[in-house]
Amino acid sequence: MKVALLASLFFLTALLYASVGFGGGSTYTALLVLTGANYLIIPVISLVCNIIVVSGNSLSYLRAGLISWSRIWPFLILSIPMAWLGGIIPVSQTLFIGLLALALLFAGFSLLFRPTPKPNPELAGSLPLNAIIGGGLGLLSGIVGIGGGIFLAPILHRIGWGQAKEIAAVCSLFILVNSISGLSGQLIKLGGLEQLELTRPYWLLAPAVLLGGFIGNRMSLKFFSGDTVRKLTAVLVLFVAVRLVWKFLTLTLS
Repeated sequence: MKVALLASLFFLTALLYASVGFGGGSTYTALLVLTGANYLIIPVISLVCNIIVVSGNSLSYLRAGLISWSRIWPFLILSIPMAWLGGIIPVSQTLFIGLLALALLFAGFSLLFRPTPKPNPELAGSLPLNAIIGGGLGLLSGIVGIGGGIFLAPILHRIGWGQAKEIAAVCSLFILVNSISGLSGQLIKLGGLEQLELTRPYWLLAPAVLLGGFIGNRMSLKFFSGDTVRKLTAVLVLFVAVRLVWKFLTLTLS
């Protein structure tokens, strides 16, 4: 019953996030934490679901010619190894939940209050700065089992890096490569198939996000405007973030 409910929530999350170019890893991770999943396997499950969703998004953006490798590679050059490093770093359950709660609060408010673009060609085209941004987000992504695109997007919007569709495209690819790299690190940290067997009861989540991501990507939720979807997603993220903050405080004070 718990997995069936999770599958429904994962489906909805994938549908919403895919419609705005994200994978949903931050919310998948939070939902697993709140339902009591073993925190050691949570990043593995979330990253696999992330990969399933953003693979379709990235392919669509590639076909549409929205991905410019010459502009995207500076964000990836450090994010890929740092996501792997973050994946193999052991962290306590309390620190894991605390980092995730902070990440979700930032993501939720960033979605709810989209920053006003302030075009800055120097910042947007700075290779060292872009590499540092990518590396920092990659490290955080690997530790908590997310892709990092939900943090990269508001930064790119703020500096006027490109049009909304271009930013969604780079974030989708950023999520995909970080999720793959972070997943490889997480699998190394698990250290064997015995721990990986703990993910077996959650197999239903994969087809749930596959279907949700497909619908979100293809239909783009045409029944709602993009702004409405963004605000609905923000409310969902912030609700889960508050629950995580409470759980973190309970663990810290107990």
